[in-house]
Amino acid sequence: MPTPDFILRLREKIGNDELWLSGVTAVVLRGEAPEAGAADEREVLLVRRADNGEWTPVTGIIDPGEPPAVAAEREVLEEAGVVAVAEHLVRVHVEDRVVVYGNGDRSRYLDITFRCAWVSGEPYPADGENTEAAWYPVGALPPMSARQRERVEVALAGETAARFQR
Repeated sequence: MPTPDFILRLREKIGNDELWLSGVTAVVLRGEAPEAGAADEREVLLVRRADNGEWTPVTGIIDPGEPPAVAAEREVLEEAGVVAVAEHLVRVHVEDRVVVYGNGDRSRYLDITFRCAWVSGEPYPADGENTEAAWYPVGALPPMSARQRERVEVALAGETAARFQR
């Protein structure tokens, strides 16, 4: 995955020390929310990451000064070639684990998850960060980590207030 320039500049100063980064997850939905008791026929946009082969919603790092909702929309377009609009903040979460990259760099992430609505475009792996991009029916999602599945489930729940940790 390409590392943003601002992170490369920070790494020149701090080396491999743990870096606190803000990221977004965009759970893009296509279709209408079901009425009470009806089957959920919506689809979720998922990408298969090139670095670890996992299926996930679109994720990415927020650029300095960039509004998080704009970052979510940008990442969807950059990674999957799909135009989406962030509709609702659904989750704010500090990742439990420190990510250690192959070069020894260490990062911990604040993840801001948005439920997004599909506007146009059919998904494809647009920027090399993913090997696949596809729509999946809500009831037939591929295997995903518990962390990623929770993000999708929170977006599908339709709650009016974002979830956060204490």
